[in-house]
Amino acid sequence: MVGITINETESLDRALRRFKKKYERSGVLKEYKKRTFFTKPSVKKRMKKAKAIRRTQKIILEEMA
Repeated sequence: MVGITINETESLDRALRRFKKKYERSGVLKEYKKRTFFTKPSVKKRMKKAKAIRRTQKIILEEMA
């Protein structure tokens, strides 16, 4: 569970901003979206392979520049 402690002098807007950052970095929303629908193992494998290809292409392009 994500939580923050608010200082007495801290404004509500700043505390909300800190909470949102912490929430995003924890990956709670990403995990929720991942669990809301079922992906077949073959689709997962295909997505993993495509991600690896994109990653290697990015590395190659960075080396060329």
